[in-house]
Amino acid sequence: MDYIKLDVSEHIATITLARPPANALSRGVLSELDEAFTQIEQNNDVHVVLLCGEGRFFAAGADIKEFTEVEDGAAFTKLALQGQVLFDRIEAFKKPVIAAIHGAALGGGLELAMACHIRLATEDAKLGLPELQLGLIPGFAGSQRLPQYVGRAKATEMLLTSDPITGSEAKTLGLVNSTHSEQALIEDAMALAKKIAKKSTVTTRLTLELLQFGIDDQYKAGAKREAELFGLAFDSEDGKEGIQAFIEKRAPKFQNK
Repeated sequence: MDYIKLDVSEHIATITLARPPANALSRGVLSELDEAFTQIEQNNDVHVVLLCGEGRFFAAGADIKEFTEVEDGAAFTKLALQGQVLFDRIEAFKKPVIAAIHGAALGGGLELAMACHIRLATEDAKLGLPELQLGLIPGFAGSQRLPQYVGRAKATEMLLTSDPITGSEAKTLGLVNSTHSEQALIEDAMALAKKIAKKSTVTTRLTLELLQFGIDDQYKAGAKREAELFGLAFDSEDGKEGIQAFIEKRAPKFQNK
């Protein structure tokens, strides 16, 4: 694979996002992530999955440059639904998935992390959904998962302001399980993975299935509607301006239409 590194050792599969400089979630990255989880699913020697990022970031977001290649809102909605299928697969995965977040998990990067079962982060990591800053909205069910962890009020604030929070604040809010130093993050995440890997895979699988059972039809309907509105946002003049401004590294000039 070109963008994903997969290593299996001591019943733990480590998936490393390796697409410098920001590990942006392009179509290629999402496709290879899906392939990595397929390989792990078929490997009975793997009991736990650890997901991390190479370089300075966990994943700084979706690949905005790819957005310029999308034809219209309908295609944009299709793109969102493809990402949602993968992230729903991770959330419903029968083996525990731990995300180790450093640097930044923004936009699609945070949506990916929220699909994992457990999240560890560095204290100064930046976590947020800044899509409104681009004249867009989240597309990979971020608007549906974020309130589950931080509550509706805080989720509304984070979405409407586009302001990220630190790993320390994320821990206080319940978005991440624990915070760690940059040097200790992977070591501590691996220690947690090894502890879980010692449990019976049968009871672990049943526990994950039971937890997943609590995700109801309202979430599924909300995620589908998010993808539809993601396409509408792309079709707006402000959506196109936001994307172009990002590419040109300037502030967008929204016309509110």
